[in-house]
Amino acid sequence: MATHRPPPARPSRPRVVATRRLTDGIEGRMAELFDFTPAADDGPLDRAALVAAMADTDILVPTIADEIDAALIAAAGPRLRLIANFGAGVDHIDLAAARAAGIVVTNTPGVLTEDTADMALALILSVPRRLAEGEKLVRSGSWVGWSPRAMLGHRIGGKRLGIVGMGRIGQAIARRAAPFGLSVAYHNRRRLPAHVEAELGATWHADLDAMLANVDIVSINCPHTRQTHHLIDARRLALLHRQAYLVNIARGEIVAEDALIDALANHRLAGAGLDVFEREPAVDPRLLALQNVVLLPHMGSATFEGRIATGEKTIANIRAWIDGHTPPDTVLDGWV
Repeated sequence: MATHRPPPARPSRPRVVATRRLTDGIEGRMAELFDFTPAADDGPLDRAALVAAMADTDILVPTIADEIDAALIAAAGPRLRLIANFGAGVDHIDLAAARAAGIVVTNTPGVLTEDTADMALALILSVPRRLAEGEKLVRSGSWVGWSPRAMLGHRIGGKRLGIVGMGRIGQAIARRAAPFGLSVAYHNRRRLPAHVEAELGATWHADLDAMLANVDIVSINCPHTRQTHHLIDARRLALLHRQAYLVNIARGEIVAEDALIDALANHRLAGAGLDVFEREPAVDPRLLALQNVVLLPHMGSATFEGRIATGEKTIANIRAWIDGHTPPDTVLDGWV
């Protein structure tokens, strides 16, 4: 069990270790400000390398590809005082163990909202209109020309979009949905203020099941926590009508992937757009075999601008900690 560490003096030039290669400009800035050790390459660190990285550093900069569990935190060296996560999601970090050890955890919320919402809308458009299938048909050389019956999909205008999780990203998706003629329903732990609902044209559903039974497209946008693990399971997938679509750009573990594959393969669901997977980077071969699914390599936040902004926010958190302040993006108990 991790033991709480009394707060030592914070070094003015702490040792900072990154687990993955960051953008050149961010790595250069970190090298100027800190005793910075970049990752050797762009592959994920194995467990032994993570143990070594955490054994002799003041600050660890991990990513979502690094599972920082209780055992790793307990084995960390006494120097480790801050885990400055490069990204918004922190479901890969055992926050309770970190707190018990007196280690501060920060993240980078807000900087990837617009990029991720863009990707969600791209999937909302591409899955019903079968864009990925059409692109593959052209590349295969099998396309024989236009036909009234060929590549029929469903129009977006007039459809009902159900957003699960109405935080920054969910709201950004809602703003994008209206110009395409989508009506917006949402389920969230807390109802938005009336003026925000009016601005977004969104209707709150306290009951997730009731919302799922009355929408045509579902967009998953909540964080992955113990409470949301397999939130969309076989029972809830069965509430959707057969011509409905599911889009997930949040975390793969929120949707029970086996149940989703079964629903898609047996045409109880019209299609899905997935940027995340339950066991990524492994992708279930059954998904690869399906034609009614658009599969992306967790690229929802992959813009140059977003990566730079994430790095800058990470640096700001580290500098605040060095100066003896509570970092602006300290992760609170609500994430656990």
